[in-house]
Amino acid sequence: MRALRAVELALAPVRLLPLRPEHAAPLEAAGCADGLHLLSVTWVPGPGEGEGYVSKALAMQAAGTRWPWVVTLADSGEVVGSTSFHDIVPDIDRLEIGHTWYAKRVQRTAVNTCCKLLLMTHAFEDLGVQLLGWRTGAENLASQAAIERLGARRDGVLRHHMRRRDGVVRDTVMYSMTAAEWPAARQILRERLAQR
Repeated sequence: MRALRAVELALAPVRLLPLRPEHAAPLEAAGCADGLHLLSVTWVPGPGEGEGYVSKALAMQAAGTRWPWVVTLADSGEVVGSTSFHDIVPDIDRLEIGHTWYAKRVQRTAVNTCCKLLLMTHAFEDLGVQLLGWRTGAENLASQAAIERLGARRDGVLRHHMRRRDGVVRDTVMYSMTAAEWPAARQILRERLAQR
């Protein structure tokens, strides 16, 4: 796997920018809109949490365990969410996509499909990843359906795996896609975007 470096990724209507400290306030604003920060399934920054959210993500990046981006709308530059590579294992050419959230107003639009196409293309074609993973809570059926629409395979469930923000210990559903499975998934994602 080639080394991760700061790159911008773009495909209308989104542009992914490497996370920087100045993104704290816009991420906090996006996270507070419509009460999104109250989600228990992932950390969305709430009031006064923007700087802490960015600091933690950048500390994980410095440790080599996470590579975060902010999700912006290409036409306006508005910050509408965040996503990351994480659980990066260079020795076996493996990483996961996660820490993803979007402002409610862009959910169920082309934003998620474009972001995933950008990240998957970057992982498989630029970095040489051999396996790309996703994880979600067993109770999060919407997230499971979205991951499955990407063409990922359900690998199994890690029982009593991790604590959510609300203190509940969740079971985690694991998904993956190999480099050999990527071309078929890429075609499906491109066709889905063309239909929009």
